[in-house]
Amino acid sequence: MGKVRVLVIDDSALVRKLLSAMLDSDPGIEVVGVAADPLIAREKIKLLNPDVLTLDVEMPRMDGLTFLENLMRLRPMPVVMVSSLTEQGAEVTLRALELGAVDFFTKPSSDLASCFAECAQDICAKVKLAAQARPRAYTAVQRLDVPPRLSADAVLPRSQSPGTRGSGRIIAIGASTGGTEAIRVLLEAMPPDAPPIVITQHIPAAFSGPFAARVNHCSAMRVCEAGDGQPIQPGHAYIAPGSQHLLVMWDGAKYVCRLHDGPQVNRHKPSVDVLFRSMAASVGASTVAALLTGMGDDGARGLLELRESGAPTLVQDEASSVVWGMPGAAWKMGAAEEMLPLERIAARLLALAQQPIVDAKRVAS
Repeated sequence: MGKVRVLVIDDSALVRKLLSAMLDSDPGIEVVGVAADPLIAREKIKLLNPDVLTLDVEMPRMDGLTFLENLMRLRPMPVVMVSSLTEQGAEVTLRALELGAVDFFTKPSSDLASCFAECAQDICAKVKLAAQARPRAYTAVQRLDVPPRLSADAVLPRSQSPGTRGSGRIIAIGASTGGTEAIRVLLEAMPPDAPPIVITQHIPAAFSGPFAARVNHCSAMRVCEAGDGQPIQPGHAYIAPGSQHLLVMWDGAKYVCRLHDGPQVNRHKPSVDVLFRSMAASVGASTVAALLTGMGDDGARGLLELRESGAPTLVQDEASSVVWGMPGAAWKMGAAEEMLPLERIAARLLALAQQPIVDAKRVAS
């Protein structure tokens, strides 16, 4: 395979210079051109036919989102967004991923040279993996409005009799590159009374809260950023904060979310392996787990531990994944019993959650 040919699009001459030099330093990447705005970029795409674009979200003459939407509708190609670490930057970046961007990296408001130097390996890896992604043409989808969530309390007070340990299923999800959209698709398909869902998505700390709020608006479940000690309840989905590992533990009478500020695992924090291992130890065969699209292999070994504990496990198939790294690694090591396209995963998770819980460990074949 030849070098990945990149077009850098940014209105800042300094960012264009620093980013181009950093990418060119990787022997697997060639910066074939730069553009100061989307209108110039449009002509250079036709002329240079790059493999990947890096695109700033804030651009003159045409904003990055408008350009991206037009691009993904007319000429789908891999795009890595360049975002600021602000609440507004998080919202715009999540919208870009929804429109079809493969991945993103963040830049600070100052000391760009040091930031790019420190993050060079990670940024180059994102660009090279983006070249292998399968971008799809963007088509606007009209979504149904989610009706107000009235609980049974509106009719009858809830009984205070506590349940017993292991009486119900908990669904565990792990994802990385392409995962924000995959998780949105999955949660949109879940009913309001679905089993509780715990999720680790590789995402920066400033983005996990806005991401949870965004998905909450389009899901019948209650979706939130997980808090330490938060009880795990049916009809709720809990997303790991971008700066801490999420674990599930038994707390005397109930399962709760636990946040752990430990070191990175598999170069990630939060790590899917940490979540899955905690589930194998605390929930075991009552877990139903899925590993979705993502770069690398985080979560593959944890999924294997879950399968060995008796939990049903599955992965997203290659055709529907943006990057088939994590699910592919799990599949190859026998960690998953099933492999399904994204659009079938929600229904399958619900079906598996209805099956009787088998206490005996099943050794992966």
